[in-house]
Amino acid sequence: MSNVVPIVDDVYWIGVNDRTTELFEAIWPLPDGVSYNSYLIDDDEVAVIDTVKETHIDSYLQNIKDTLGGRHPDYLIINHIEPDHSGAIKAFKEAFPEIQIVGNQKTMNLLEDFYEIEDNHVVVSDRDTIDLGEHQLNFHLTPMVHWPETMMTYEEKTGTLFSGDAFGGFGTLDGGIFDDEVNIKHYESEIRRYYSNIVGKYSPMVQKAISKLSDLEIEIIASTHGPVWRDNPERIISDYDRWSKQEKEKGVVMVYGSMYGNTQKIVEEIARNLATEGIKNIKVYNISKTHVSHIINDIWKYEGLILGSCTYNMGIFPKMDYLLRILENKNIRNHTLGIFGSYSWSGGAVSRLEEFADNLNYEPVNPTVEIKCSATEEDFADCAELAKNVAQQLKE
Repeated sequence: MSNVVPIVDDVYWIGVNDRTTELFEAIWPLPDGVSYNSYLIDDDEVAVIDTVKETHIDSYLQNIKDTLGGRHPDYLIINHIEPDHSGAIKAFKEAFPEIQIVGNQKTMNLLEDFYEIEDNHVVVSDRDTIDLGEHQLNFHLTPMVHWPETMMTYEEKTGTLFSGDAFGGFGTLDGGIFDDEVNIKHYESEIRRYYSNIVGKYSPMVQKAISKLSDLEIEIIASTHGPVWRDNPERIISDYDRWSKQEKEKGVVMVYGSMYGNTQKIVEEIARNLATEGIKNIKVYNISKTHVSHIINDIWKYEGLILGSCTYNMGIFPKMDYLLRILENKNIRNHTLGIFGSYSWSGGAVSRLEEFADNLNYEPVNPTVEIKCSATEEDFADCAELAKNVAQQLKE
């Protein structure tokens, strides 16, 4: 049973690692893969909490059979019905046809829509309880973290919170399952990249969920992706609290689009002047080379944000426009914002950046730098002033 890991008191990790999928949700790169975590509680009655993606059905069902021998699970708890956690449900029900499927009413509606499963439903409401024997499960509805049906399951005896997608992250579990078994610094950036790209849009609902769960004595956090937090669950709760408040660290992210290098010269000038002003955390991204998910990750982390683009067909560089649209959708907040751009025979880039600032109620730091064709000494002086003013606001 090498693929089954005991967590505590008859609670087991029965998840799988996905080392082949290249894009999560067909959008976000998975350079280090991802885990789909499922859990089993072996008691007088047996409960399985969430399933896995349909690509891993065989190994997943084998994990359950290895754990239970000839017994069958009694309940399948669905905290989150997104297909990376529910894809195995139909095969699960075929293997265990008497299973009782537990979820809230919104879950059941989606269960029917996705999988046409209309029987054996156990509909639960907020704070309802199921008694397995030694273990009692109670349910906490946390809508829009990050789907409308999401909920969390709390096991009272062990203080384990099965949290669905909340408190999770990208990256496979390479032997170690628990936060105290792995180098957690290896996972830090991928956990934040997961939050900022998948959950971040719903930060106000994350705050509501954290507040709602504050009266629980949480000893272990078992999410559907990433490590199980048994040594220091307070750490991941604290991280989610900060990220959902959009609290930032001191530093600047610069993102630019440049076709022929003239806009990049502005970037180099601003970055150098930021450094001479004492800013040590400076991240510079060419929008044409780096996937937006990595850029968004650092934008969520650092307070300073400087965006620049060449003009393209009387508008902004298309890949920069894509980033702006995602940031607008996520309602990105709490930044010191600077903008710059370039044009040759027609403007357009800077006006789109100014529109972005207006849409999110930012007041860009002066000056806005806009060059024609190639930067002059006067333009470089404006770059230095912009860097100085951004640095000053960060220091304040």
